[in-house]
Amino acid sequence: MTALAFQRTADPYRDTDVIDARAPRVNQTVVGTVALVAFLTGWWPLLTLLAAQLAIGLTFGRRYCLPCLFYFEVIQPRIGEGRLEDSRPPRFANIVGAIFLGAATVAHVVGLTAVGWGLGLIVAALALLAATTGLCVGCEMYRIGARLRGIRAGGLRRIDADDVSVQLVDDLVVEFTHPLCTDCRSLEHELRAQGRVVVAIDISRRPDLARKYGIAVVPTAVAIAADGTVRSRIA
Repeated sequence: MTALAFQRTADPYRDTDVIDARAPRVNQTVVGTVALVAFLTGWWPLLTLLAAQLAIGLTFGRRYCLPCLFYFEVIQPRIGEGRLEDSRPPRFANIVGAIFLGAATVAHVVGLTAVGWGLGLIVAALALLAATTGLCVGCEMYRIGARLRGIRAGGLRRIDADDVSVQLVDDLVVEFTHPLCTDCRSLEHELRAQGRVVVAIDISRRPDLARKYGIAVVPTAVAIAADGTVRSRIA
């Protein structure tokens, strides 16, 4: 694929609420490999550099994340844009990684070498696991936490009629989506193919409803009864 033919659905530096699903795996590969090299060579300042890089990227954006730049400027134009997903789970995983690597640095500075290497190896193992298998433990932690926060806040138990664009009927599906979310589009097409009536609420246009219903991850979809009561969670 040539650079001239390449077109993005989402600008990686502007549309930051979604991310190409392959970008976090590149970042995980770099973090895991460098952390492992640090352990094998005994040069723990590499852990400090990783922590600093993660913190800088999280604070100032993807333009300041070197693995992100490498993916979006070198790899993505050559292989094309991958599946777009909610960027919050991998961002949370990066926060966890930065905390562990920062703690590893502190441990080395105060002389707790075993603790420092233990934390560094945890980061290396989890990052390489995510890079090779797609199983991102930090992302799963975010999703579990999001569900727990939703349960404590009452969760999605009822959808108010004023918040949807059609009359409420039995088995109506209300899906909270984002226009750049690949999984959102796939889920909506799948449900419509099953003959389900779907009302999509774009959280980029209606952040007030995202806050009202505690939507932490998209897509979130529920089937409701004619009175607005949630009958089941679909996604």
